[in-house]
Amino acid sequence: MRFKTISILGFWGLFLVSMASHAQDETVAIQSADDVEELDDKFQELFFEALKQKGIENYNRSVEALQKCIEIDDSHSVLYFEMGKNYNKLKNFGAAEEALKKAVKLEPGNEWYLDELYDVYVHQNDYNKAIKTLKQLVEYHPDYKEDLAALFVRTKDYDEAIKVLDELDEEFGLSSRRDFLRNQVYDATGQKKEQIENLQERVENDPNQESNYLALIYRYSESGDTEKAFETSKKLLEIHPESQLVHLALYKFYLDDQEPEKAIESMKIAMKSPEIKAEAKVLVLSDFVRFVGKHPEYEQDLVEVSAMVGDSNDSKTLVELAQYYIAKGEKEKAIKYYSEALQLEGDNYSVSRNIIVLHIDLEQFDIAYKKSAEALVKYPSQPELYLMAGLSLNKINRFKDAIDQLNMGLDYIIDDVNLESDFYYQIAQSYLGLQQPNEAKRFTEKANKLETPK
Repeated sequence: MRFKTISILGFWGLFLVSMASHAQDETVAIQSADDVEELDDKFQELFFEALKQKGIENYNRSVEALQKCIEIDDSHSVLYFEMGKNYNKLKNFGAAEEALKKAVKLEPGNEWYLDELYDVYVHQNDYNKAIKTLKQLVEYHPDYKEDLAALFVRTKDYDEAIKVLDELDEEFGLSSRRDFLRNQVYDATGQKKEQIENLQERVENDPNQESNYLALIYRYSESGDTEKAFETSKKLLEIHPESQLVHLALYKFYLDDQEPEKAIESMKIAMKSPEIKAEAKVLVLSDFVRFVGKHPEYEQDLVEVSAMVGDSNDSKTLVELAQYYIAKGEKEKAIKYYSEALQLEGDNYSVSRNIIVLHIDLEQFDIAYKKSAEALVKYPSQPELYLMAGLSLNKINRFKDAIDQLNMGLDYIIDDVNLESDFYYQIAQSYLGLQQPNEAKRFTEKANKLETPK
């Protein structure tokens, strides 16, 4: 795993772009050295050949050119640096380490050399050597120090990791990436108390920062201290009455505290909030649906939320509503929400299938056939669609068309004897409709022969 931060990667991108100017600087250094004059041109020719070969990803050729440079003059650190980078690309990490250590020995304070050596150690999962190199690199850029904390987490040196994270937070303020590392440490060590104390301190030090409260609420809830989580939620609402995210926690606490009116108000705020992601809204809606299932007197509130969902461009919540109305036996409403969800998603076989099933249940066979035919354009290899199309055609007395649909669908059945039996049963119904009892009997027998207990 590579721990390098984005800024360091960007630095390397700039370095690659400016390689030509770097090479020119090295050439100037070479020309000013006490080299034998007649060897200068040959050295430079080989050095630029090495850069060219590396640029076209011919790393072995680049190494050969650099080795010839070293034979001429082995006193230039950049030769070993370029050699190390080539070996790194070739995944010859042992040779890369050897070359880069020579570069560092010749120029101990060169950040680029140390960074490439660090990369070698990370590729080899040699985290102890990587840590040793990073400790040298932290002098140049704080991002290296963040990598150091990540490596301490990897090597399970959690005390050192927390120490480095505390230093970085003190110097540069909080960051989500460092919080992620900090939480990894707390989770690995089971230091829930220390984690909560850290968050409490953040709230005290910066009482206007909403994210600190939300993190503390989450950790209280996770540790089972719902009373403190509830208190913290109400405190956040006092300080930030416009907060929307807090209602993701508040509605649950209000429900547990037997305050349904407040719970519903919080649910509505959460459902309307553009700050809250669709996945979270699905959970809110699920809780709302379950609540109304036990307390039907609040169904009008669910209707209001349903209207909000319709305007939210959130297909998952629409599907959740559809499933709620199926459970209540209100299939027309379920079709409405499934259809709205399908308009948002476009391609969703499961939703398309459920709509057709509901039309069949409602004995709306003309619509069911039409929807099946539309779905088959998108999903021509789904045998269930052919079966539902055939069934619907049978119900509207289009028996020959039903047989055609059903025969086509049979070709797409793979290892599903019960489904195949259903097809034969529908074909039998088609032949009964065509007043061909012998054919109907033949397909009924085929269906019965295949059918297994469900």
